[in-house]
Amino acid sequence: MSSLKDKKVGLALGGGAVLGAAHVGVLKALEEKKIEISAICGTSAGAIVAALYAFGKTPQEIEKIVVEFEWKKISSLTLSKYGLLSNEKIGEIIKHNIGNKNFEDANIPLGMIATDITTGEKVILNKGSVADAVVASTCIPGIFIPVEIEERLLVDGGIVENVPLSCLKDKDVDFLIGVDLVPERSYKKPENVIEVLYNSFNFLVKLNKKAQTKEADLTIKPDLSEYNAVDMSQMKELINLGYKETKRILKEL
Repeated sequence: MSSLKDKKVGLALGGGAVLGAAHVGVLKALEEKKIEISAICGTSAGAIVAALYAFGKTPQEIEKIVVEFEWKKISSLTLSKYGLLSNEKIGEIIKHNIGNKNFEDANIPLGMIATDITTGEKVILNKGSVADAVVASTCIPGIFIPVEIEERLLVDGGIVENVPLSCLKDKDVDFLIGVDLVPERSYKKPENVIEVLYNSFNFLVKLNKKAQTKEADLTIKPDLSEYNAVDMSQMKELINLGYKETKRILKEL
């Protein structure tokens, strides 16, 4: 354990929609063990938590922010031909909590992953507006309308890299922790169009992620198979699960 305190730790927070609340518990457990994060990257829900943490919000403050999330607070109906909803409100939440900041202003080096929906390429976002990047990285295709940044039409980074370890490659770190929130299986039948679209997206994420997490020195993977990735009433339980699993893994190190 002491050896981990001596290392420069890079933390990659994966996507998982509502399951992303578990990241808050992961951060709580790491802070409790006095493990300092030297760089942080996020995909999708992980981008929200990474942005808040990189700009000095404590895990306790982030918990207060995410437990108040509701679909109507983070999205709005749109008439766009590209998606059902707009997630611009997520950007407003980021601005409200950290200000209208650029990546260069972060206390901890920060990056995010998005996908270019025209070419399928991975896009690493690490300069310019943090709020715009979070909106792009959390833009689940079909559900949310894509976001244009520097003439590229961007959607959720989970398509190309759901645990964004590659985003840490250019950072000054020597120990990589990846947090993988996508359950191997889930047996719940979709109840609405959002769940149908999210499940379709998720099957793609699962196919891609096996090779990705091999890069990590340590993978934290709480068992979230009982939880629904779109039900926001479970935030506190998810935070607790992330906390318990991280404590368990750190104890074993």
